[in-house]
Amino acid sequence: MQTVDRALAVLLSFSTRRTEWGVMELAEEFDLDKSAAQRLLSTLTHRGFLYADPITRRYRMGPAMWRIASTWERRGGMALLVEPVLAEVADATGRTASFNLADGSYVRCVAAVDGGNAPMRDHPLVGELYPAHAGATSRAYFAFLSPSQRQSLMYHRPLAKFSDLTSQDAHAIEAEMLLVADVGWAYSEGEYDSNTRAIAAPVFVLGRAVGSVSLGEHKREEYRDIRDYTQPLLRTAEKLGALLSAQAPEGNAR
Repeated sequence: MQTVDRALAVLLSFSTRRTEWGVMELAEEFDLDKSAAQRLLSTLTHRGFLYADPITRRYRMGPAMWRIASTWERRGGMALLVEPVLAEVADATGRTASFNLADGSYVRCVAAVDGGNAPMRDHPLVGELYPAHAGATSRAYFAFLSPSQRQSLMYHRPLAKFSDLTSQDAHAIEAEMLLVADVGWAYSEGEYDSNTRAIAAPVFVLGRAVGSVSLGEHKREEYRDIRDYTQPLLRTAEKLGALLSAQAPEGNAR
């Protein structure tokens, strides 16, 4: 079992910061001798989990990783994972809760649960793309990128207008981003969809923003100011971050 655990630890060590391993650096990182590290990498390569570059002799993620990830995504793996957390806050607040992941200059809704009040929309939210410059759902994520990242993702093209309340002023949008980064959550009303309002918070996995969680409602709902639910929203963001970080080790296997 130790060998299996070690192999899984190696696979889980790949990230946007760590895209490849050499034999010696892997041996040092995981406290292995060189021959054990080589055997482990060779086995994972043979099974398609890694790919060995014939020129650099370094190891990258292989096609088996893609097949597993694709199957998980097609079967709704992310939605099944996060829906119980969303259902908890949706039931507590009566609002529609959604989880959204970064997708270029948008965030994409990957899971949503309606609360006891009327649904926020009369059509499914899953698959909806929210543009970076319009609405709390996307702002809660993009506010936690660096200004240079926002510049490359948002301001290199014309900013579309979705309603009378959509801002197209890059300076005003950037000021709002800085405010959201300072307070830790976002609010919007009618910026993307003129009939809805929402609050949203970033979701962090191992210290890096990966998307947002939001609570939304149709503007006809006047029972209570949606901003009163900021604390349940923030707790939900923490729960989602912890859930998604649970199997993503920060360090090595030592």
